[in-house]
Amino acid sequence: MTMPNTEADGSGTDTRALEALLFVSDEPLTPSVIAQSLEVDRRTADALCDRLAKELEARGAGILLRNVAGGWRLFTHPDTAAEVERFVLSSRQARLTKAALETLAIVAYKQPVTRHQITSIRGVNSDGVIRALQDKGLVEEAGREETPGRPILLATTPTFLERLGLPSLAALPSLAPLLGIDAEPDENPVEEHTASEDAGHAESSEPVESSE
Repeated sequence: MTMPNTEADGSGTDTRALEALLFVSDEPLTPSVIAQSLEVDRRTADALCDRLAKELEARGAGILLRNVAGGWRLFTHPDTAAEVERFVLSSRQARLTKAALETLAIVAYKQPVTRHQITSIRGVNSDGVIRALQDKGLVEEAGREETPGRPILLATTPTFLERLGLPSLAALPSLAPLLGIDAEPDENPVEEHTASEDAGHAESSEPVESSE
C-alpha cells in the first residue's frame, strides 16, 4: 500500500505496525492499547486508525476497519459475505492446528473446564482457538461454574465423539502411556491411586511445555 509523504515523519511505519496489531488481535483494540503499543499519544492513535479506515475503503479492500465497542477492529467487507461463508463452512472439515488439538485434548480430559483453566494449562491465551473449536462443533458451553463471576464451562460435543469414533467419553484412551507413565499391575491399590493422581498433575502441566 503506497502512502506518499508519510515515511519522513514515521507515520508510514506506524500505519504498518497498526495493521499488524489489528491483524493479530481477536478483539477490538482501544486507542490506549494502540497508543502504548506504537509509542504514540491517543490522539495520534485515533488519527492513524481513521486514516487506515479511509484508505481501506478508498481502494475497495476486502476488509474494513471499524470503531466498535470502544475499540478498533478489522471486519470482512459485507460484499464478500457469500465467499467468506462458503470458505468457513468448507474449512470446518479441515485439519485441526496443533494449538486446536492441544486445546481440544485439555477440554476432553478435564471437562467441564473454564477458559481461564485452559489458558493456565497451555500458558497462552486460548480464546481464539476455543472459538474455532466451537465453530467446528467440537466444543460447546456446558453451564457455569459456581464460583465468583460464574465463568462459563466448556465440554466436548457429540460431534467430537463421532469424529473420533468413540461411543462415549469413557472410551477416551488413558493419558498414562502417552505421558510415559508405566503403571505396574497388581500393585497396592493405594499406590495405583497415587499414580493416577500423578498422571492428572502431568496432564495439567505438560501442555504448557508443548505449547512453546
